[in-house]
Amino acid sequence: MKLKDLERFEEIVIQCHDNPDADALASGFGLYQYFCGQGKRVRFVYSGRFQIGKSNLVLMKEMLQIPVEYVKELEKPELLIMSDCQYGTGNVTRFEADTVAVIDHHQADPRAEKVPDELREICSRYGSCSTVVWQLLLEAGYEVNKDIRLATALYYGLYMDTGQLGDIYHPADKDMRDELLFDKAIISRLKNSNISQEELEIAGEALIHHHLVEKLHFAIVQVKPCDPNILGIVSDFVLQTDVVNTCVIYSMLADGYKLSFRSCDKEIKASDLAAFMTQGIGSGGGHMEKAGGFIRKEAFEEVYPGMDPETYFQNRMEEYVRSYQVIYAAQYEVDMNGMCRYRKRKLPLGYVKLSEVYAVGTPIMVRTLEGDLEITVEDNTYLMIGIQGEVYPIKAEKFRRSYQEIAQPYEMDTEYVPSVHNRMDGSVKVVTVYARSCVPTGETLIYAKPIDTQIKIFTAWDPVNYMSGKPGDYMAVRLDDLHDIYIIEKNIFQKTYEVYE
Repeated sequence: MKLKDLERFEEIVIQCHDNPDADALASGFGLYQYFCGQGKRVRFVYSGRFQIGKSNLVLMKEMLQIPVEYVKELEKPELLIMSDCQYGTGNVTRFEADTVAVIDHHQADPRAEKVPDELREICSRYGSCSTVVWQLLLEAGYEVNKDIRLATALYYGLYMDTGQLGDIYHPADKDMRDELLFDKAIISRLKNSNISQEELEIAGEALIHHHLVEKLHFAIVQVKPCDPNILGIVSDFVLQTDVVNTCVIYSMLADGYKLSFRSCDKEIKASDLAAFMTQGIGSGGGHMEKAGGFIRKEAFEEVYPGMDPETYFQNRMEEYVRSYQVIYAAQYEVDMNGMCRYRKRKLPLGYVKLSEVYAVGTPIMVRTLEGDLEITVEDNTYLMIGIQGEVYPIKAEKFRRSYQEIAQPYEMDTEYVPSVHNRMDGSVKVVTVYARSCVPTGETLIYAKPIDTQIKIFTAWDPVNYMSGKPGDYMAVRLDDLHDIYIIEKNIFQKTYEVYE
């Protein structure tokens, strides 16, 4: 869906969920500003049992002049846009409308009333609805950074919905964080108005009643219902304990459990732990040290009837540490038994010579869907771009042995286009401008086999961050370098490799 698709309506009401938070206010404000600029008759409303009373939200409304109205009744509008919520669900008061559109970042709720696909934009991998609205505004040509009140609101919406940016993991969230030109004084004021005395007491009580699983160096802490930001504050504090390497902090909401994860164990990414803990009953993700998630109450009770959350988290943590094997490629000797020889099919791939993007010696960050990669530009360093948009560095000599250049640009059709950020001056360039095509020569061979358990590989070229493979994926090793060991996702492997007789 695009915002221009909604410009045919003249009377528009934007509604966020009951008891709105900063993200709901920011995303709704973004839509309000856009449609007002198009000359539409626009209102921004919320409903429910309570009016906004939390100190930081009252300040946010006042300082950014957000014209949100509290209503108990609503005259039927021509178009009702649900922002940061879905129509007919439990956290939003239902009002009648001629047409309903939905813009959200939560998982699609099966209880929500049906809205046509062309009137729905749900990006459940994003950390905030503010990010969804920001992207829609950019696509519509709205210059967000010329509207400093809106830029500040969107930044604060993301900040609060991702635990002070601690649970940010999608590259679109990172792009918005980096590109918004916001009022730093207002953000500073809002940051220092986040916690009420009551929330301070909630955090203190939670810390006193923590549960430590000593053999796993794993802490579990329940926090009373509160602003999600408190979970991040508690989890950051818990991780500073000398006997804690990983932790999960959770709070029970009406429809489930809000989760915050932390890890300082290099063999356990917080993002992987969040995904494992929520598998099949919710969603979770993040990055190496910080992550967040949500478990749906209905799904949890159906799959684990009668189990309390603390027991569940301890059991799942024990399952998690038993579920994987760790390999340090630089020291690992691969057992070739059961491995077959393969070569890459001659399918077009992309590559970028980094010295054509930035000068040699420039420290850069490559932002991809898989995460951020920080390296320094060298004359002999290329970026390879796979068929699903995956990006990884490769040395020039290895590239020339493995690929043949084609004199044509490389076109990508992926969820997110990788970008290269200059860490010295902050400039950003997208890889598609510099990407060219190549095909495998077929002369570089690998040994590979499907794995039957989860494996974490610290590659020879990145001993800090592991590659994670799940059952069915392939572990591969190059014949010309037996310590070049890595994981290839199952679908990618089947599309790009063939048996070499």
